[in-house]
Amino acid sequence: MAGAAHAADELTLQLKWVTQGQFAGYYVAKDKGFYDEEGLDVTIKPGGPDIAPPQVIAGGGADVIIDWMPSALASREKGVPLVNIAQPFKKSGMELTCRKDTGIKSPEDFRGKTLGVWFFGNEYPFLSWMSHLGIPTEGGPDGVTVLKQGFNVDPLLQKQADCISTMTYNEYWQVIDAGIPAEDLIVFKYEDQGVATLEDGLYVLEDSLKDPAMVDKLARFVRASMKGWAYSNEHPDEAAEIVLENDATGAQTEKHQKRMVREINKLVDGSDGTLDMAAYERTVKSLLSGGSDPVITKEPEGATTTVVTDKM
Repeated sequence: MAGAAHAADELTLQLKWVTQGQFAGYYVAKDKGFYDEEGLDVTIKPGGPDIAPPQVIAGGGADVIIDWMPSALASREKGVPLVNIAQPFKKSGMELTCRKDTGIKSPEDFRGKTLGVWFFGNEYPFLSWMSHLGIPTEGGPDGVTVLKQGFNVDPLLQKQADCISTMTYNEYWQVIDAGIPAEDLIVFKYEDQGVATLEDGLYVLEDSLKDPAMVDKLARFVRASMKGWAYSNEHPDEAAEIVLENDATGAQTEKHQKRMVREINKLVDGSDGTLDMAAYERTVKSLLSGGSDPVITKEPEGATTTVVTDKM
């Protein structure tokens, strides 16, 4: 522990999205003093629809970012040297939620239908899944029509799409809250379809790993963050309250955040922060097999490291 005479080491974390239960572990670690105990002064920057974490870190606006692995690996191939230093989320929360009255019973029934998909790097798992199924994404009776979905559930409510992208912890519940009961929905989880790719990992630029002091700082950051996640798992309601206190927009509701933290805890699933290499390989394989338009075109090299988690 740094003595009183030492100033805490500063570190800036860029979130993938707005302040919400998805990031509870980090807000808890800050609120509960877990970062302080590690001699860290952590700034948490919320994301949003026009914020791309890889661009933020490339421009020097953060030391660490949270991103989904498909986006991070695609960014890496395009020249932003991102490296996964830790993987707090073990499971994917991504799913496609469809109205039952569309007649969809299995993924084969997607043909000829309109599906809502998020872009800005979130489309990669979807495109990879469709290519596995051999379903074209250019429309037509044999293909699917892709609707660029905003970060809301309106296309399903207004019947502009037969299915929309949802996360287990967020948009799915927005559909339920909007008045469509669960029994009128059919949900396809990427995790169950064998096409899950890793989400919400911690990434840094390759160069920062050349500095032993930075590696030490990152190890302390990950250790304190995972302590925050463990606390969030034990005290989900308190974790949700901490998130709400940090939501400067006032947009989040208590009911939704409490539910979100519980669903997020299932994805973290007791992780110690180390990356499961089998899950990494599965993600890479899924992204490489994107047919004529793969997310990445070659096996990544140096995209992950254990140098940080080994120090914990």
